[in-house]
Amino acid sequence: MRISLLLPSTLAALFTVAAALPVSAQGTAPVAKPAAEGFSPLFDGKTLAGWTNPYTFGKAEVVNGEIHLTAEKKFFLCTDKSYANFIFEGDVHLPEGKANSGFIFRGRVKPNSVTGYQAEVDGDVARMWSGGLYDEGLRMWFISPKKGDAASEAAFKERSAGAFKRNDWNTYRITCDGHKIKIEVNGVTTTDITDDRDATGPIAIQHHGEKGATYRFRNLRIKELK
Repeated sequence: MRISLLLPSTLAALFTVAAALPVSAQGTAPVAKPAAEGFSPLFDGKTLAGWTNPYTFGKAEVVNGEIHLTAEKKFFLCTDKSYANFIFEGDVHLPEGKANSGFIFRGRVKPNSVTGYQAEVDGDVARMWSGGLYDEGLRMWFISPKKGDAASEAAFKERSAGAFKRNDWNTYRITCDGHKIKIEVNGVTTTDITDDRDATGPIAIQHHGEKGATYRFRNLRIKELK
């Protein structure tokens, strides 16, 4: 049997390293990140204040600090306020099975209708278009990628590869500044384009309409730009 002894100086060095490690590296819960400067919450974690369902169907509720959407037909839950130039951040978790969602921004909202720019949340592991720019109810896949354009689709998959985690939380960051639109998924830039159509409108979150499926959202916040 071999017994190894550590010299006092070695022990002291090990304790110093352990004390310097982040809390999560020592096996306990990670420390929550401080709120980024200039961001305001769009969701208070307790109520749906500031949000409206413009549809006559679909259910939104707060569960454990998350917004849960359930429905049998596609619908969107929308902010009451419109936003023009901003940085938006939000987390989304898709249900298992067939699923598709998105973050509408600078949207057009009418009773039982929401159209406009949408940062795609794609549950299809074969297509993998999460982070693409879809034009809900209007031009559809018109640019990033352009549907049916093999070069555009291939280029999109190359720049977005591995960014989206299918059965986990995903953080989206959408920046709108004048005609410039950028979408990031978990820190990866998937869309960076210029378009001059819609300049302002509400933000919305989507349930795609699968019966029995729950779409989850959290940490929704925004920083308005001048």
